[in-house]
Amino acid sequence: MTRHGWDAGNRRWRLTALLGVAGVVLALVVTLLSTLPGEPGTAGTTRDGDKVHGTPAAPSGRPEPYVGWGFTHTQYSADQGGPAATARVERLLGRTAGLPQNQHIMGWGADNPEPVEGHYDFGALDRRIDFVRDSGGTPVITLCCSPDWMKGGEAGSGRTDWSRAALETAPRPEHYQDFADLAATVARRYPDVRHFIVWNEFKGFWNDAGSRWDYEGYTRMYNMVYKALKKVDKDIMVGGPYLVMDSVDPRDEHASSALRGPWGAMDQRVLDAFAYWNAHKAGADFTVVDGASYTRDDELLPDEFAATAKLTAVGRWVRRQTRDLPLWWAEYYVEPGDGDDERTGWSEAHRVAVQAAGLIALARGGADSAFYWNPEEKAGRCPGCLWSPTETAGGGRPLPMYDLVSRFAGAFPPGTRYTTVSVAPDDVTAVRVLATDRTVLVVNTRDRPISAQVDGKRFAMGAYAVKWLDR
Repeated sequence: MTRHGWDAGNRRWRLTALLGVAGVVLALVVTLLSTLPGEPGTAGTTRDGDKVHGTPAAPSGRPEPYVGWGFTHTQYSADQGGPAATARVERLLGRTAGLPQNQHIMGWGADNPEPVEGHYDFGALDRRIDFVRDSGGTPVITLCCSPDWMKGGEAGSGRTDWSRAALETAPRPEHYQDFADLAATVARRYPDVRHFIVWNEFKGFWNDAGSRWDYEGYTRMYNMVYKALKKVDKDIMVGGPYLVMDSVDPRDEHASSALRGPWGAMDQRVLDAFAYWNAHKAGADFTVVDGASYTRDDELLPDEFAATAKLTAVGRWVRRQTRDLPLWWAEYYVEPGDGDDERTGWSEAHRVAVQAAGLIALARGGADSAFYWNPEEKAGRCPGCLWSPTETAGGGRPLPMYDLVSRFAGAFPPGTRYTTVSVAPDDVTAVRVLATDRTVLVVNTRDRPISAQVDGKRFAMGAYAVKWLDR
């Protein structure tokens, strides 16, 4: 996991001359004293982190516990780049007003929000929230990750350890309340953000000695954050636990006997963690999970399209456990990554088709909201991206994945009532279908052209084609 898109080098002050002006000397002394070895520097920070930023839109009534289908901003996104390119993305998103946009508070494009206790730096996060506002999106914030001083690291501006190991370390128990206080500060700063996800993938909560998740620690922190946010505004929507719903080979020693299928078996340790959080949470307005159609060993069982049935099975299981709390998928993956977690092996048509099948599976599993993890690159080719990189000439143009995500969001909003449609017997195994009384989405799962008959209409489909029908 890389940092967030800009140089991580420490700030250094360079004294080029001594001026014989008392005010300058005094300012220099203050600066030097504030950055002595062992003393945490606070340059570039402010004490009023909870001051409302910008001009947020006034909330219109109590928010719903769902937001629909959207995406997550990652290290590089359209808040930076050439003015023409960023403007293109703003206009693009503006045409699908309200598309949910998720942003983390630290990492994935955001800097350390509290490098020293009580001293805040929200510059990068402000810019991201401004972009969401300017593009007409529905803002969602994921409360992860935590400042270094909360997890045993060094405090100070410019001293953040951006290594993956450090970023994915959880706050120490004695700092759970500090993290909850930071969450409350974020909520007061951005009052138009009405939906908050607590933490990301149980990062830092793995118990090596017990070979299980530290679900007690996560739930304790979650409850503190939940209460802190509700104290800011009781109408704020809060959800967790953002567990990775890992599946394994059915023969694995940790394979669940209760939740399995042709796609594999769930890791029982994940189900145990979910059950504990579900039983001991202070409250939740929605449930959040994360996962892939493939197993932890990157096996697509029995193939890439059939494996998406896991997303349906997991969704239905979660809804049963929570007595039908609205279900969110914070991340969902259908294409295994390589050693660097890059997903570049499929053609774009293949990728979009399997992603479409995955979205259909999520919807069938009862999901109300889901976020596509946008793998934006700073420049060059960008497989799976929603738009071309905005830091390149002519960037910011929509790519095939954007068409899928935005059209799916518009056609199947939360509360959609799905219907069945006829599919010719010869085509049942060749296509995936999702329909309402107005729209039908059809996906060709074959790597060759077919002639399909769906909803009484016959039409040609290219290899891995995705087709939208009006009814």
